[in-house]
Amino acid sequence: MKVMHIDCSMGAAGDMLTGALLELLDEDARRCFVEEFNALGIPGVVMETEPSVKCGVSGTHVHILVNGIEEDEHMHDDHHHHHNDHHHHHGHHTHNGVHEIEHIVRDHLELPENVKDNILKVYDIIADAESRAHGVPVSDVHFHEVGTMDAIADVTAVCMLIDRIKPQRITASPVNVGGGTVRCAHGVLPVPAPATANILEGIPSYSGDIKSELCTPTGAALLRHFADEFGDMPAMTEERCGHGMGTKNFERANCVKIILGETL
Repeated sequence: MKVMHIDCSMGAAGDMLTGALLELLDEDARRCFVEEFNALGIPGVVMETEPSVKCGVSGTHVHILVNGIEEDEHMHDDHHHHHNDHHHHHGHHTHNGVHEIEHIVRDHLELPENVKDNILKVYDIIADAESRAHGVPVSDVHFHEVGTMDAIADVTAVCMLIDRIKPQRITASPVNVGGGTVRCAHGVLPVPAPATANILEGIPSYSGDIKSELCTPTGAALLRHFADEFGDMPAMTEERCGHGMGTKNFERANCVKIILGETL
């Protein structure tokens, strides 16, 4: 059976998962994927990839640019700001709520229905967790502009890549959430931030000695949606291995490792 195992011993974020999955494709398929992704027309979004080496491990670093600017998901882990902070945005929607996201995905992206369904299910997980974290109904969860497109891009890329690779089973290691505190729109919060903690309910996770946010809400939601099981890597014959690099540098390689192979 074709199995994919995701090593989250340095947490998970959308861009890191994307980078690792891209490395499971060969050179040409990878180039084609990036071109195809950039032609989808997610408003203002461009994906760029670059080789990256951390602590002797080489991998791929994915950059998502929104209108030419890269937003670091880790900067404020809650993608939405409440109410009146963004009145200067274009268009008649000051914010993107769950409905706007559904509209973009359903009506504007040329993707197979099953991929669209996966994208929206992952988004529902994030919105639900944010709504519980902030005590507001899901319909009031607003993701601010750049954060929205950035997260839609990460979620879409991961859903498309998994559909392309088509593993029959996906396993993931327990998730290292990191430690310390994270600054977000609402102030300084402990790691894991409340939304991430909500998403990881029922999933084995732990905190190591790295005082930084290693697992983001987007990363957690993708794991929750796609992993069939959390635990050790099953006995398998490895066919390919991908490393998706994060932005920050720590004493150990900041990456998500994904192994694709056949179970024995």
